Amino acid sequence: MRPLQCVLVVLLVGCAVPATAQLSPANDSGVAMGHLHYYVRDVEANTAFWLALGGKATRLGETVVVKFPDVLVFLDRGEPSGGTEGSVLNHMAFRVQSLEDFKEAGFEMERPDSTSGVNSVFTPERERIELFDETATNLTFTLDDGHYDPVAERHNARLSVPIIAHHLHLYLPEGQVEDAQAWYATMFGGTPGMRWRYAAVDLPGINFNFSSRPETGAPTRGRMLDHVGLEVTNLEAFCQTLEARGVTFDVPYTESPSGIRSAFLTDPWGTYIELTEGLRGL
Repeated sequence: MRPLQCVLVVLLVGCAVPATAQLSPANDSGVAMGHLHYYVRDVEANTAFWLALGGKATRLGETVVVKFPDVLVFLDRGEPSGGTEGSVLNHMAFRVQSLEDFKEAGFEMERPDSTSGVNSVFTPERERIELFDETATNLTFTLDDGHYDPVAERHNARLSVPIIAHHLHLYLPEGQVEDAQAWYATMFGGTPGMRWRYAAVDLPGINFNFSSRPETGAPTRGRMLDHVGLEVTNLEAFCQTLEARGVTFDVPYTESPSGIRSAFLTDPWGTYIELTEGLRGL
């Protein structure tokens, strides 16, 4: 966006209808969506972008944190090797009440004439963020067993806030979709199902979608979206449970001087995941 447009977007989208920025309650396994951690060359410009989308800014130490309903966006200075395009984690998606608000406010849209209810906007460093509005027909989530789940049912209800986290879409090697779906459901207590035509696992605050493609995506570590964060209740015990299931941690459970507990692991397909406890108070 051009500088003047950025200011206008903050006023029109970010301030006029502020979102209720908090993380979802955890599932029965103690897990919910936590954060997205981006490493960018220009923190100030990227902060302006996320504020323009409707977030609210705070800090955690030296890290800028932009808060949205169901997700925190962390921004740190770095030299990433690339964006999500080309990595195993292809994109992050949000639901919004109206795409027209963003178009009129000056956001660059991937498909400016699209009437499907789906479009994408781009950060200052060309990271693609997918947006779905209330006219989209491919947001619904159906459980594999056909049962009703009150948390997953949010995908089938109208939006009550201007913007909210929706899904992370992983592109996997051929033949790996069912394995990934089972792994995320087992490790994090997620609810398996279908988001439109995609195999998916739902967690409070986020829907993991899985597709296959011939090309192997790069691991996320070192990319602009370096890792995904899940907020976990009683993290130390949860880490012990994962180790008993065969998970090897890249960084074991630790507690920082700020009181935030964390651990890092990599899924079998290259998505770097941070488990945290203590971010709900931000």
